[in-house]
Amino acid sequence: MEQSGTSTRLAGAVQGLTSELVSALRSGDRFRLAATVAEGPGPESTADPSLAAVRVVGADVVLPSVLLRCPPPDRDDLTVFSRAVHAYPPPAEAAPTSVWSHWAMRRALLRLDASLDGASGDDTEPGAAWLDDAPWQVLTHQLAVLAALALPGEDCAVARAARRRPVDVARGFVRAVRRRDWLQAAGAGRWLVLLDDVPRTLGLDTGLEFVAQMGGEDARVALQVEAAQLMRTGVLV
Repeated sequence: MEQSGTSTRLAGAVQGLTSELVSALRSGDRFRLAATVAEGPGPESTADPSLAAVRVVGADVVLPSVLLRCPPPDRDDLTVFSRAVHAYPPPAEAAPTSVWSHWAMRRALLRLDASLDGASGDDTEPGAAWLDDAPWQVLTHQLAVLAALALPGEDCAVARAARRRPVDVARGFVRAVRRRDWLQAAGAGRWLVLLDDVPRTLGLDTGLEFVAQMGGEDARVALQVEAAQLMRTGVLV
């Protein structure tokens, strides 16, 4: 029961944090991360999973400063971001998506304030060979989990894998919509807006609007769609 309660609180914290990010993307206002996370030197207790929520949302926590014409996060916001990076390193047996998600957070932190990273500025990429021959269904699922890496000008092994297989990602987007997996569809759609040679018959703009309509009550879906639409329309820095 305690584990279930902790998971429920974490899910709620993730939804709350993501909702504030969606609001910031839509309004253009600065997002203040420090205002959402409890004070403390280490990982949050089960009573307040707000820092763990930052780790779950990952590098998208700084998305407003990446996509919008607004100042970079304040030092106190970056300090909270750094706490989440250091409090939840991926274990040795972690899945590749967990390792890449953590790398994306560290890379974002290095770009914004290397002094808070504490790892000698090393941003060596993890391996991504598992994506090379992945079936298109698996590829789409993995890319959707790593949608925080779908950014203009981003060059990493995961982004390169996506760029090599636009038709497969498009197939995965359609499959996710048909399965009503709105979060996967939104993540795949975010990648698709950055890829060349996406089939015109896909109707990506209409598809994203449909995903937003059907799954937008989930703030995680709304965040991915909002990011995709901002990148699609070119409303960027």
